[in-house]
Amino acid sequence: MTRKTLILIGFIILKFALQYALISPEYDLQRDEYLHLDQAHHLAWGYLSVPPVTSWISYIILLLGNSVFWIRFFPALFGALTLLVVWKTIETLKGNLYALILGAVCILFSSLLRINMLYQPNSLDVLCWTGFYYVLILYINSENTKWFFAGAVVFAFGMLNKYNILFLLIGLLPALLLSNQRKILAEKKLYFALILGLILILPNLLWQYNNQFPIVHHMKELAETQLVNVDRLGFLKEQLLFFIGSFLVILSALYALLFYKPFAKYKLFFWSIIFTLIVFIYFKAKAYYAIGLYPIYIAFGSVFLSEILKTGWKRYLKPVLIVLPILFFIPMYNLFFPNKSPEYILQHPEKYKKLGMLRWEDGKDHNLPQDFADMLGWKELARKTDSVYSLLPNQEKTLVLCDNYGQAGAINYYSKKGIKAVSFNADYVNWFDLNIKYKNLIRVKEFEENSGEFKETSPYFATGIIAGEITNKNAREYKATIFVFTGAKVNINKKIENEIRETKNYQK
Repeated sequence: MTRKTLILIGFIILKFALQYALISPEYDLQRDEYLHLDQAHHLAWGYLSVPPVTSWISYIILLLGNSVFWIRFFPALFGALTLLVVWKTIETLKGNLYALILGAVCILFSSLLRINMLYQPNSLDVLCWTGFYYVLILYINSENTKWFFAGAVVFAFGMLNKYNILFLLIGLLPALLLSNQRKILAEKKLYFALILGLILILPNLLWQYNNQFPIVHHMKELAETQLVNVDRLGFLKEQLLFFIGSFLVILSALYALLFYKPFAKYKLFFWSIIFTLIVFIYFKAKAYYAIGLYPIYIAFGSVFLSEILKTGWKRYLKPVLIVLPILFFIPMYNLFFPNKSPEYILQHPEKYKKLGMLRWEDGKDHNLPQDFADMLGWKELARKTDSVYSLLPNQEKTLVLCDNYGQAGAINYYSKKGIKAVSFNADYVNWFDLNIKYKNLIRVKEFEENSGEFKETSPYFATGIIAGEITNKNAREYKATIFVFTGAKVNINKKIENEIRETKNYQK
């Protein structure tokens, strides 16, 4: 085994170790993770929230036991594979050992640790962006048309994971037209590869068509509720933070793609990043959508810097460039990851408050950062729902209806009673079992002052009580309330069917 291979294995082991160390055991999973895990029980070619690949991975996790270890493993794996692809790209660009180490350090100590922390489509999205760019480099070097088909498979898999990869294609096309590589467009096999890619994503397109293109509703809702608040200047500022310790390496890559002779044939990559960022800015995309752009430029920058820092006083800069990402990561490690217990943050709120991390989207300061609070209270909710459920008559005819997908997913994941909670929120609207004639209702409601739940629901049941609430003051779901209604007086299935119909009509 060569020294290079041993160093690569060391980086990969460190990557996995860091990913598992970044979340303190006091925290539960994050709300999105519960939804993605529940998709394993409802396999389909599409979902309201994401394309189908996440459900396939969730099914593998389910077969492996559905433990937190495996939930953490897959995003960490995709992060490690991203590092491996960057390593192979540097080798393809004829980078030396220093270039390999610099590239690996830049990838390892970056915002990718944050992305690879949670089980969401983002980790695989970054891997697919990086993999596609790597395949393009392999084609440019060899002009072997087999890489068209490899690129089509990578892109199609990326599309079936997250539609965000479309931005890669939109930014790449004008870059191709401006470069000498536009001759690619005259290659007949390119269009056969495009057909292959289309065939691979066709089942998802048909699912979208058969379900009245929920992606359109999802994007419209996203634009109206979240993207409308995106500041374009803020988007650019955040791009600097994602790989702040590697900023000089990425900047060097852009310079090299324009002026370094050995990289002349790769000039399209310069224009590609420019056009892709312009498209992101135009659509007021969230800043993290663009993270997949940067790993490949770290490869270019590492190779370029390894060449120009070989001799003279410049060689003393080599260790500095390796140390910089680590130095920038240390304060990030101490603040931006949920590796400190809630009690620690409560006792040391000053730094968090100074950085505005305690301010939630409601504009108020809270005990914890919002995304940390989003990882608390779920086990408590599931435990209390189980306790209530076990005391009810006709348990098999009890509907557990939640306000949001996080509540439903958490109950389903942690329940010891086999509860299958649902919601009119997200994909759960399609997962109601209306073959059961419901007699009881457990209603999980987000906290509201003067909640009208009793007034609204009690007339349909013989009894109604408040059975519990989330008592963890640090949880985002603090005071979420569990209502229990028993002895249905009417056919509540019809009311549910009407609500489902109204929800789906709104989505259309």
